[in-house]
Amino acid sequence: MSVQFGRWSFEGQPPAPDYLEKISAALAPYGPDSNESYSKSGLKILYRAFHTTKESHLETQPHVSSSGAVITWDGRLDNRADLISELRDSLTVASTDVVIVAAGYEKWGSNCFAKLIGDWALSIWNPINRSLILAKDPIGTRHLYYSFDNKQVTWSTILDPLVRFAGITFAICEEYIAGWFSYFPAADLTPYVGIHSVPPSSFVTLLPGKHAVSKYWDFDPGKRIRYRKDAEYEEHFRAAFAKAVHRKLRADRPVLAELSGGLDSSSIVCMADSLIARGEAEAPRLDTISWYDDSYDQIEPDTNELHWITKVEERRGRAGHHINLRELRAQGVGTPKSLVPEFDSDHFAATPSPNKDLPEHFKQYAAHMLLNQHRVTLSGIGGDEVTCGGAPTPTVELQDLLARARFLAVARQLKVWAAKMRKPPLPLLWKSVRGFLFLSVTGLPIDMRPVSWLHPGFARRNYPALCGYPSRVKLSGLLPSFQENLAALNVLRRHLAYWILRAEILRDVRFPFFDRDFLEFLYAIPREQIVGVGKRRFLMKRALVGLVPDELLNRRRKTCFQPETETLSDEWACSIKTDLPAFSSSIGIIDARRFSETLQKLQGNDHVAMLPVLRTLTLERWLRHLTATGVLTNPMPRSKQGCEPTELRAAISTEKFS
Repeated sequence: MSVQFGRWSFEGQPPAPDYLEKISAALAPYGPDSNESYSKSGLKILYRAFHTTKESHLETQPHVSSSGAVITWDGRLDNRADLISELRDSLTVASTDVVIVAAGYEKWGSNCFAKLIGDWALSIWNPINRSLILAKDPIGTRHLYYSFDNKQVTWSTILDPLVRFAGITFAICEEYIAGWFSYFPAADLTPYVGIHSVPPSSFVTLLPGKHAVSKYWDFDPGKRIRYRKDAEYEEHFRAAFAKAVHRKLRADRPVLAELSGGLDSSSIVCMADSLIARGEAEAPRLDTISWYDDSYDQIEPDTNELHWITKVEERRGRAGHHINLRELRAQGVGTPKSLVPEFDSDHFAATPSPNKDLPEHFKQYAAHMLLNQHRVTLSGIGGDEVTCGGAPTPTVELQDLLARARFLAVARQLKVWAAKMRKPPLPLLWKSVRGFLFLSVTGLPIDMRPVSWLHPGFARRNYPALCGYPSRVKLSGLLPSFQENLAALNVLRRHLAYWILRAEILRDVRFPFFDRDFLEFLYAIPREQIVGVGKRRFLMKRALVGLVPDELLNRRRKTCFQPETETLSDEWACSIKTDLPAFSSSIGIIDARRFSETLQKLQGNDHVAMLPVLRTLTLERWLRHLTATGVLTNPMPRSKQGCEPTELRAAISTEKFS
């Protein structure tokens, strides 16, 4: 993952030299392989490379196209061969990714973005019409932030420079904080009013006095894949998954895969081994890294992932690198002194993510990568969501049938599912029907509702974000299963947008389950192929027979054993004294009285949801950190100025919430 920074002054004023020195120093840890720049007519672009493919070593960036457009590319192009074939007059098989992208832009303009498959973010400055385009891949695997006013626009892969060296103070974006309290903030938001993130599958056009966000591509709801036999779906799944993993193995050195013992990571490792053994992958070797906890073997042995990790290692004939979390705790290594994350005053934390230190197991992870010269890691994140790894339910399948008025099929499926689940059919039907109703009628599940100690005005203004942007299923238009797929994908997009780059563990993380072609296949097949009657991951498990060990395919869903909570009186007594949310209360986020009552309940060992409490205390420490570093404007405005909703969030905000 390479990094870029740019500033374009509309009046042609170059940035001050000391400003550029600060920016360059901030980018340096993320791009150790080159230090390149471009300057012209008030435009300054800095680029730092982190090479992971053989072609990337040949790149010179920023790249100037034949028309004079200045292109800076951070990414990996997965469909190189296809694009080279389409643009064969100007390219060869040895062409670098940025050269291919430049040729595509010269031929198709902004229409080229839909043709770029892979993980990427780019900037294009066009001197002819004096415009800047910032774009990001459909999933949003790369970061690209920007800010602008009537004099200039500034953009960066890293958020920190846009905040620390802007020369102004910022107000906190309320909606970002609200989204952070639920799961993850919306993908186009940052914590700061006036600083934005390029949304996934979109490009931003900036000219003097103009700012427009346009979506260039989306999944096609009309695409249908239908086969006569189940075996044909299985064959297609296996081919699409093989292609997804193959693309992520494009690397000039050994690749490191995270092997957790679950089906997602195990499937990636087994498929990668098969591709490498057949000589179909660029990476010369695949290594694995795993961490596990054997603390509760005597109580619940299934929680120890080492047993399942070993099954994969036996299949591949060699062990990977193991990190025992229990041993780390026993040694007192990296054990946090407080349950509440701390913020290092010597390092800037642009988001509410702790910057004090890496967890010890990630320190060992980073050391192992450095020792073995790994730069690319494969992650199984997203597999559970896109292949339906949750408890099998007929809800979405029945909604599809109801939306198409196939009532006889609804009756048949209800009977089969009710028998399998040993439940009466009417509650199963009601669960499907209520998804079509307005949330003001059905209400939200308790676990999605905002906590009681938020300031009422803050909660009212940001209710959708606090609840994770819920919405009802539409009866007309897109099939309910397609709506469900997009909703799950948007949560994953928000997750990736919140992912923090850490220079201490420099790596290019790749996600095979986010491959665009693979997702298009899953979104185009019938729901009953994905989730069988009483069977989760119905298609995935059938398709991977013979590739993944049977023990993994037949394993129950990974358990999350929770031991009894120890008494936290001393810890929380300290927190009550030092972390009462005075600052977050003064700017209208937290109701200090209600939160103090919650802490007192916790001290008395009453049942209290821990995660929201920890997030509240983390927010307070982070806001103090921002105040100490001088970047925060006080007080925070009560409006949501600067947090403009995307089309998705605008649609959600029209819902009637109770």
